[in-house]
Amino acid sequence: MTSTSDSTGLPAAGRDGKDAALVQAMFDRVAPRYDLANACLSLGQDAHWRRVTARAARPGGARALDVAAGPGNVATELLAHGAREVVALDLSFAMLAEGARRGRRDLHWVNADAQRLPFADASFDVVTISFGLRNVPDPQRALDEFARVTRPGGRVVVCEFAAPTWAPFRSLYTRYLVGLLPQAARVVSSSPEAYRYLADSILAWPDRREIAGWLETAGFGEVAVKDLAGGIVAVHRGWRR
Repeated sequence: MTSTSDSTGLPAAGRDGKDAALVQAMFDRVAPRYDLANACLSLGQDAHWRRVTARAARPGGARALDVAAGPGNVATELLAHGAREVVALDLSFAMLAEGARRGRRDLHWVNADAQRLPFADASFDVVTISFGLRNVPDPQRALDEFARVTRPGGRVVVCEFAAPTWAPFRSLYTRYLVGLLPQAARVVSSSPEAYRYLADSILAWPDRREIAGWLETAGFGEVAVKDLAGGIVAVHRGWRR
């Protein structure tokens, strides 16, 4: 049997046994310094990765849903790239409250589960998720929900951490994840133990082809993948059949 957590109350790093309540509690804890920690630990690259995600969605004139939206960074980028309406959805109320506190009044904030979206069928032109699918207990169920709420011909974009494609860089990156990143998080994060989960969950995450297969199974076609930062991040895009 796979354990859902350890003594620190962290969710399971892999897909099996992940507890949504523990995921929610963890992100509630990291919300106050979420952007600062991400900027420091990604060496300033996280903002670029989110801009690429928004551009890949081709949101001009679209009604868009950003899942696992956190404080609304990708959702704001979707608006900046021409979306006519953006819903920012997250399981963590503290994350949404942080975004609302920043005065992002053009977004519609929704506190809900990615596995049970509170929207009608075919109600969005675009669905995005960045660095969030890995934290969902059942990623395939979430992608099925994305397909359900996306109109035929609409787009889905999944931005997620991945394994670097060049073996020497992959080895160096792994050492960073398990060694330096958790130590650095003690300085910049409001919940350093969450970044131990981050490292473990990245290492446990399936490869690009498996994620593409999940998207195909959910009902998205023409799935393409773009690697960023030497393969540290993979951006998948598909079209609703």
